[in-house]
Amino acid sequence: MKEYPFRQDKEDIEELLRQYNDRKSGRSYSFLDEEAYEKIINHFDQAEDLAQALEASEMAVEQFPYSSTLLIRKADILIASRKYQDALSILDLAELLDSTDINLFILRTDAYLALDQQDKAVELLENALNYFEGEERIELLFELADVYDDYEQFDKIFDCLKLILEQEPANEEALYKICFWTDFTGRNEESIRLHQKILEELPYNELAWFNLAAAYQGLKLYEKAIDAYKFAITIDEKFDYAYRNMGDAFIRMRKFREAIEVLEKVLELSRPEDVIYEAIGHCYDRIKNYGQARFYYRKAVHLNPDDARLYYKIGCTYINEELWAQAVKQLETAMQIQKSVPEFNLAMGECKIQLGETRDAIFYFSNVVRARPKSTTGWEALIRCLYKGSFMEEALEQADAALQHTEGKPLFIYYKSAILFALGKSREALIYLERAIQKAPKQLKEFVALHPSVLQNQLVVDVIARNRKGSRP
Repeated sequence: MKEYPFRQDKEDIEELLRQYNDRKSGRSYSFLDEEAYEKIINHFDQAEDLAQALEASEMAVEQFPYSSTLLIRKADILIASRKYQDALSILDLAELLDSTDINLFILRTDAYLALDQQDKAVELLENALNYFEGEERIELLFELADVYDDYEQFDKIFDCLKLILEQEPANEEALYKICFWTDFTGRNEESIRLHQKILEELPYNELAWFNLAAAYQGLKLYEKAIDAYKFAITIDEKFDYAYRNMGDAFIRMRKFREAIEVLEKVLELSRPEDVIYEAIGHCYDRIKNYGQARFYYRKAVHLNPDDARLYYKIGCTYINEELWAQAVKQLETAMQIQKSVPEFNLAMGECKIQLGETRDAIFYFSNVVRARPKSTTGWEALIRCLYKGSFMEEALEQADAALQHTEGKPLFIYYKSAILFALGKSREALIYLERAIQKAPKQLKEFVALHPSVLQNQLVVDVIARNRKGSRP
């Protein structure tokens, strides 16, 4: 029978239930001890039959009225049954019998939180910390951290985890949790000091090295972060999150080849993720290897086909290679998912200009302007497109609108001047050109790029020369 412990357990509980039911129905009065009642209550609790569990706990307490263990178990069932005030009353009785049971504090906390009495839960646990040591104190600190989370006192969660790690530096749960709360609260300097102290005692703790690295990363100290991540992966070569974060640090430092290497390692160690493929694609994009960038962006799309940004990024690689028609196909797919994103419309407009489809380009640039009327980029693209398409009256109207919406950006004064020259209104155009040069002389090149032949006009050359001379000290 020892070879089949599960069968033995089943037979034991079946016998206990038989005796319990006989006693409940009055068929017999066989004796059940405290441990037997605990097993019966646990059986009903695990079966999610709270009514039966509560009935069993009431019978147990009736037979053993001075058992704090059974009273606490009954309170637990009452809390699960949402009878919080009844549970608190039972816990008061249990405390008279044994005030040192940690479950008194944990169950009271659960009841207070359920009753939306967070202040009482906090006060109870903070006081309890004075009476417990070792593992029980750590358990209370975790409980208190959960209460602070519910109460949205996030800095105090960090404080609880810090106290746990000062008492037990290798506590994995606390090490995992404090990494998140360090980032959330921004207490990176404290985290660095805490983990440096832990590593003095436990130099081969990979979680401590990881948390130290993450804190450095939070302060944008990327080189120190990378060094710490390297220690973590030296201890645990399969620590995929260390490689992942190291890849992010390399990207922040613009070391894209190094980032690719460590992010490829992430793919070896864990299941494929679209964010990793996208990050590798971004790295290849930045080193102008557009073919490889597309390869990884497409892998990301395969895992997340509803992410419009990925199609946009593929489109941008084609734009960088001046493959306008291929770019349009990708942008069309992106815009089927998210039609009104300004960046998508801006890119599509540029493609349409290059393909000679000016009216379509105007449509897409107009979408950008409607979405972001205070942004210079959309207005610049729209006016440039209208100018190149010889829609001068419309271009002039949009230049005035751009000046109004962007609070008189000098770029659009230059553009208005160029449009007026194109309309043959030279005198007015010269006035606007001089005003623009006085406001932003360095942007003159934008004026020339839009209307290069204007430099053949001697009056324009004179205005430029006069204002440049006047601007010298």
